[in-house]
Amino acid sequence: MLFERIGIIDENFAFRKDYWVGVTGDRIDYVGPCPPKDPERYGQRYDGAGKLMIPAFYDAHAHAPMTLLRGYAENLPLQSWLFDRVFPFEAKITAEDCYWATLLACAEMARYGVVSFSDMYYHMQEGARAALDAGLKMNLSDTLIAGNGESLFDLPLSTQNDRLLERWQGAGDGRIVVDCNVHAEYTSHPGAVRQIIDFAREHGLRMQVHMSETRLEVEECRQRHDGLSPVQYFDELGMFELPTTAAHCVWVTDEDMDILARKGVFVAANPASNLKLGSGIAPYGAMLERGVRLCLGTDGMASNNNHDMMQDMYLLALLPKGATHNPAVITPAEALRAATRTGALSQGRDDCGCLAPGAKADLAVLDVTGPSWAPFTDPLVNLVYSGHGSDVCLTLCDGRVVYRDGEWPTIDVERAKEEVASRTARIVAEL
Repeated sequence: MLFERIGIIDENFAFRKDYWVGVTGDRIDYVGPCPPKDPERYGQRYDGAGKLMIPAFYDAHAHAPMTLLRGYAENLPLQSWLFDRVFPFEAKITAEDCYWATLLACAEMARYGVVSFSDMYYHMQEGARAALDAGLKMNLSDTLIAGNGESLFDLPLSTQNDRLLERWQGAGDGRIVVDCNVHAEYTSHPGAVRQIIDFAREHGLRMQVHMSETRLEVEECRQRHDGLSPVQYFDELGMFELPTTAAHCVWVTDEDMDILARKGVFVAANPASNLKLGSGIAPYGAMLERGVRLCLGTDGMASNNNHDMMQDMYLLALLPKGATHNPAVITPAEALRAATRTGALSQGRDDCGCLAPGAKADLAVLDVTGPSWAPFTDPLVNLVYSGHGSDVCLTLCDGRVVYRDGEWPTIDVERAKEEVASRTARIVAEL
C-alpha cells in the first residue's frame, strides 16, 4: 500500500504535511515528502487527503477476557471490587469463554487503532488463538496467584507455562510473545514469586505485575514485609533484574521512582481505571522527570469499560496538570510516546511503535475532517486533546488491514458480540 499526500506524526513525534508512506509486506519501507521512485510497485494507493497517520497504539496493560465483565462490578473500591465481585465471576470463566471475550476485545482494539496488548489472565492459550485469528499482537501471561503459601510447582500454572512456551512462543511470525506475571504482592508470597522469577530468567522471559495500585496495598505490604513498599519488595526478590512492566504505580514514593528508573522498569499507566476505582492519580510527571519509562494501558473492561487508548492518552496528559497545578507537565509528545513507542518497547518489540523506514507497519489512520479537529493549528495537540478513538478509520498490524471504515476483515464482530453476551448471562446466572 502507498499512502499519498497524508499528514503524519513522524518518529520524532513531529507533524509532517503531505508525505508519502510506502508499506511492503509487514514493514514500512518508504517515508518522504515526495513520491518514491517506483510507486507502481506498491499496488494499492491510499488518498491521504483529510487524514492523519500515526504509529498504532500499544496497550501495555490489559485483561482482554474481562470484556465478559463490562458493566458488571461498578462503584466499588479495588479490594471489594476484586474479592467480592471479580474473583467469584472469574472462577466460572471457561477457556472457550476467554477465546470469544478476547476476540471481541481485539475487535474493539483494532477499531481504536490498537495493534498489540500485554495481557495478564487465565486460559492464555485461548487468548493467543483469538489474537492470531484477529491479526493482532499479544504479550500473554498466565497469572500467578499463590495467596495460601503454594509452591509454583503445586499450581497448574507451572505446566501451563511450559505448554505456552512450547506451543505459542513466537507464533504468528512473532506476534505472540509469552511473558510471566505475578498478580500482586497481596495475592502471592515470596517463595512463589522467586520461583516464577527463576522460571522467567531461565527462559529469557519478561515479567508483568500489578504494583502499588492503592494506598491500602502499600500500607499492608509495609506491615507484612518489614516496612518495604511493593516496589522495594519486588526489587529485593530480584524481579527488576528482568525486563518488567509494572501496572499502576499510583502510590509510589520518590525512593520507589528512583528504583524504577534505575532498574529500567516500564510503568504502565492506567489513568481511567485508577480514577474509576478511586485508587488515585499516579505521579506521572515526576516519573518522567526521574527517567522512569512510562507507557500506557487500558486495564480490563470491569475497571475502564472501553479499550479506547486515546481516552487514556487524554487523561495521561491532563490529570498531572491538575494534580500538580502545573500546566506544563506531560506534553502531547510525551503522552503519544507512552501510548506508542514506549509501549512497544515494554513488550520487547524494538522494531515497532514508530513511523520510520524499516519499522513494522503498525499504523493507524485518523479522519481529521471533523469539527473537533478544526482549526488544524497544531495536529499533535489536536490528536491528544481533541481526538477520539472513533476518528480512526484504518488500522494496520504488520502491514495487514485489521480495521477499515467500519469493517473488520479478520473478525466476525456480530458473532463475537453474541457469544460474549450469552456467556456473560450464563455466568451471572450461575453466581
